[in-house]
Amino acid sequence: MSQETTEPLYASDIDLAPVTGRRLGIVGYGNHGRSHALCLRDSGVSEIRIALRDGSPSRAKAEADGFEVVPLAAAAAWADAISLLAADEAHRQIWAGQIEPHRKPGQALIVCHGFSIHYGLIEPPSDCDVILAAAKGPGGAVREEFLAGRGLIGFWAVHQDASGGARELALAYLAAIGSGNVGIFPTTFREETVSDLFGEQVVLVGGMVALAKASFTRLTAAGVSPRMAYIDCVHELKYLADLIQQRGIAGMYEAISDTAEFGAREVEGAIAGPELLGVFDRAMEDIESGAFARKWVERYEAGDALTAARKQDQALAIEDAGAELRSRLLGATK
Repeated sequence: MSQETTEPLYASDIDLAPVTGRRLGIVGYGNHGRSHALCLRDSGVSEIRIALRDGSPSRAKAEADGFEVVPLAAAAAWADAISLLAADEAHRQIWAGQIEPHRKPGQALIVCHGFSIHYGLIEPPSDCDVILAAAKGPGGAVREEFLAGRGLIGFWAVHQDASGGARELALAYLAAIGSGNVGIFPTTFREETVSDLFGEQVVLVGGMVALAKASFTRLTAAGVSPRMAYIDCVHELKYLADLIQQRGIAGMYEAISDTAEFGAREVEGAIAGPELLGVFDRAMEDIESGAFARKWVERYEAGDALTAARKQDQALAIEDAGAELRSRLLGATK
């Protein structure tokens, strides 16, 4: 394995010229788009235009931040590089309808997740550098960490190197949004996509929510008040997550009570038993085969697929308990 595959690169190793010297069109102005645009501008990228669809509610925010907002097709015709930071599931429609027919020859394509390239939602022409510049964490955290003089760990990959300088552009882009302050590592489009989807489905979002809902239901069925059940099964998740982030799993166990550690170790193996591993296997199969991506993109393109699920969540007792607790905590800080 080469040194590049094992050792991170830092800001001092990276020339920002490949990104500061380009006209950059940023598609989307949500958490990722706004954070990237502001950090890139602060790092010396002077020619940035924000590309938004007609009627986008993000237009006012982008203009208030001092950016010129243009239609997607206009950005595609103007930019030397397009940073496609809209939602992954929208990439196929955006690319086919607004970027590809109008794009400037030789224009580079930058994505912050491997999803749309790995699953073939976008098939760029041969003159196009296609790079992954992934700062690992929520979009808003990119800006927060940058302003604090830090950054999120970055991962880069090259899918297509038409110019011979795709690697340098990827590294410069990540350094310009702060990742050079903490370390930038190489990856592949497949690795980033599979890891990102699996992690959020079975642990960070799906797994955490499933455990929180099920444990709340079991405690309240045992006669525990909704407020107490919510505190012990949901509210305190943050404190344990913070400990793991700061100290690792072993360090978290050292930081909590012996009673909590002993009890956790008694049930940990049962929770991570054959049934759970089967869920993991099915999730991985759907991710690797592309079945999950196809299902999600088809639902998105057919209309809003999440409205009903979000409405159902709002009606749950766990949500009432959480809202009540948060209102009391907010009142206590006034």
